[in-house]
Amino acid sequence: MRYQPLPAELFVSNREHLYAKLPPQSVVIVHANDVLPTNADGSLSFIQNSDQFYLSGIDQEETILVLFPDAADPKQREMLFVRETNEHIAVWEGEKLTKAQAMERSGIKRVHWLEDFETQFRSVMCQADHVFLNSNEHARATIPTETREMRFTRRCQHEYPLHRYHRLAQLMHELRVIKSPHEITALNEAIRITGDGFDRLLKFVKPGVHEFEIEAELCHEFIRQRARGFAYTPIIATGANACVLHYITNHCQCQDGEMLLLDVAANYGNYNADLTRTIPVNGKFTPRQRQVYDAVLRVFKECCKILRPGIIIRDYQEQVGKLMEQELLGLGLITKEDVAKQDPEKPAYKKYFPHGTSHPLGIDVHDVGHMWKPVQPGMVFTVEPGIYIREEKLGVRLENNIFIGEKENIDLMAHIPIEADEIEALMKR
Repeated sequence: MRYQPLPAELFVSNREHLYAKLPPQSVVIVHANDVLPTNADGSLSFIQNSDQFYLSGIDQEETILVLFPDAADPKQREMLFVRETNEHIAVWEGEKLTKAQAMERSGIKRVHWLEDFETQFRSVMCQADHVFLNSNEHARATIPTETREMRFTRRCQHEYPLHRYHRLAQLMHELRVIKSPHEITALNEAIRITGDGFDRLLKFVKPGVHEFEIEAELCHEFIRQRARGFAYTPIIATGANACVLHYITNHCQCQDGEMLLLDVAANYGNYNADLTRTIPVNGKFTPRQRQVYDAVLRVFKECCKILRPGIIIRDYQEQVGKLMEQELLGLGLITKEDVAKQDPEKPAYKKYFPHGTSHPLGIDVHDVGHMWKPVQPGMVFTVEPGIYIREEKLGVRLENNIFIGEKENIDLMAHIPIEADEIEALMKR
């Protein structure tokens, strides 16, 4: 593990907040993610289940967390089950957590090896009335592969059909959407590393370099600073590629006179930054590029003012659409006639700005949260308006991460250059 472990008090506090939402005699069981296969004997890199990490701080495969706060035996109120190492595992895979290390990172006093799970599982199930099991209930998730938690849910309902089962995901969404100071610290470190990566690119980008070379520069900077790597597959899109919203091929050569859209960020301690900048490949905006860039920047600044406690994201998006409509009129991309004749379900501005403006951010890049409930202090959102003009092979998106404060918002990326003049000055170095 590259990153410095987050303090155990964070995970102790997270569990206490969960207990306050549980009915009496409830048991919560959360599994680690699977290690997914590729081909032959290969496998993908392990990424921990976000809820498992949020409640335990353990970043190791096959881990099981059992929480039973009303257990008669205090030893069964919090139990963590981790994979026991042996000589074979030590030689072929390397170190695994000891019980003492798992206890130190999680703040859980009762750590067992996995082989003890079955005995303890039956014991708590025979005492509990309510069983909270986890599943991925992100509204945009597609899950073609059966997960470890799906398999376990099916097993529980088969072996213990008379228990009252509940969805843990609803509670976790409510808890995770509000960020604690320790979480903001981890997020700020991911942002700091991301900013250093962007500064490195401002010195590196020039006509003739390839998108994949830029990706390599970022990868080096992120890993050099103890990040896990990219928070998500990086989008490094020059010219017309910037008009492909999820362009990830990153194989083209940057040409003189093009704009380069960079949607790139680091992951630190399982917390993700999310940055987008659009810069001129040769270091100097053309008048048209500057015109479009400034339009996006004006929308960005207004979004940061609108996204305040009490607003619902759907209503916020409608207001952003009105802002974008005015900018597109000013750019000559749509006309007043287009607006007058538009379908309310498909407004004219969506031709050039087809995506949403903000999403929650945290352990997941598109973090969990109730998008139809009012925004609250303590949340962290992205703000990312963009204009994509395919006929001009020009796409501009700008994105920062915003902490929603009670009195005012805090732009966590305020130190990362965004003004066009500043971009030009830094690239001139």
